Amino acid sequence: MRIIFIAWLFSITILTILCIKTIPVYSQCLEDQKSLLLQLKNSLKFNPAISVRLVNWTPINDCCGWKGVTCDQAGHVTGLDLNSESISGGVNQSSSLFRLQFLECLNLANNSFIFTQIPSSFGSLTSLKYLNLSNAGFSGQIPIELSLMTRLVTLDLSTLYFPGIQSLQLHNPNLSTLLQNLTGLTELCLDGVNISAKGSEWCQAISSSLPNLRVLSLSNCNLSGPIDYSLLKLQSLSEIHLGSNNYSAPVPKFFANFRNLTVLSLSSSNLKGQFPEKIFQIPTLQTLDLTNNGLLDGSLPEVGQIGSLQRLLLSNTIFSGKLPNSIVMLIR
Repeated sequence: MRIIFIAWLFSITILTILCIKTIPVYSQCLEDQKSLLLQLKNSLKFNPAISVRLVNWTPINDCCGWKGVTCDQAGHVTGLDLNSESISGGVNQSSSLFRLQFLECLNLANNSFIFTQIPSSFGSLTSLKYLNLSNAGFSGQIPIELSLMTRLVTLDLSTLYFPGIQSLQLHNPNLSTLLQNLTGLTELCLDGVNISAKGSEWCQAISSSLPNLRVLSLSNCNLSGPIDYSLLKLQSLSEIHLGSNNYSAPVPKFFANFRNLTVLSLSSSNLKGQFPEKIFQIPTLQTLDLTNNGLLDGSLPEVGQIGSLQRLLLSNTIFSGKLPNSIVMLIR
């Protein structure tokens, strides 16, 4: 049974910051760009009482000064942040959104496109570097056209699971087909997307296409194990979120070889056997979450073996041993 999770909140925050702060805002919006944005506003279904951005878009003002809009020096719209704007519809194949050809950053997270598929027209936004559609209500098959956005650095399609709500799916195309052209990705967040793949399949799909990946988040994706050794190719990984899957296998010893790892989250994933003690010794590791793996055995780390650990979550496991004073405040 799927488990509701909240890991997507971190990536939403990071992407929103990127949308707002990495793209400078200038005045003198071009008329064609203003026209496209006004067409977009007029086509969207949203609640004006909740909106803090769209509700303030008016023709009399420079569109580069509108909340949620950023522009380049020439007056082209390069960033659009419509996070949590109570949008429930209006982004279809012919939307004026897809004619904003200079768009580099797009955030539609936390809206309500319930029972709506992601339009294939997203593939026309070939300048996009950051795309966040997390928890926006989209469902059904993820379109292959997303693989045309070859400049993407961050892709976040994370979805909370609620009973009765159809999830996003990645079957045809599968994960390998989607990622094969997205070689510049450094952050991939597909939490809650129904991928349904064996360990050798999903691990090799990622490791063969995304050499610069730093954040991998595939919680609650119907993944099975064992987790494949091919992931070790991704030596830039700093965060691994793979909880709420069904691996039915031990924790791989090779995780100890990720020398830049700061977060390792493997909760509720039917992991079993002996936990590799060397993982505790990763010098950069700050958070280790192994909760709700009732068949996972291990020994608590000795003094001097916890590196940079700040959070150690072990509830509902069968770890044993003396609890060193150095980790009393870490363990939960």
